[in-house]
Amino acid sequence: MKMLADAPSLKDIQTKSGVTLNFSDTLGGLISNILPYIFGAVGILLLVYLVLGGFQLMLSRGDPKAVASAQGKITNAMIGFIITLLAGGLVVILGRLLGNDLFSNIF
Repeated sequence: MKMLADAPSLKDIQTKSGVTLNFSDTLGGLISNILPYIFGAVGILLLVYLVLGGFQLMLSRGDPKAVASAQGKITNAMIGFIITLLAGGLVVILGRLLGNDLFSNIF
């Protein structure tokens, strides 16, 4: 029976398989690895909300409440996207000002 202490480490597995995972030991490195996925998800959500708002606008048939609801959905999607871009830009600028280039690969 093989004991847990005899189990190979992650580095051993990566070396033998030839696959290297990009794990980071610092919080900044972890955030730097996660942020591109967050921005990708935000982009997909923006597209979904814009398409839904556009369909809702097309199907409103001139009903003022439905038109206002569709315009609100499109406006809120754009405002959320702009806030996300500004937050990401602020993180990159603060990182460079503080001498930390971990976040330079976000944009």
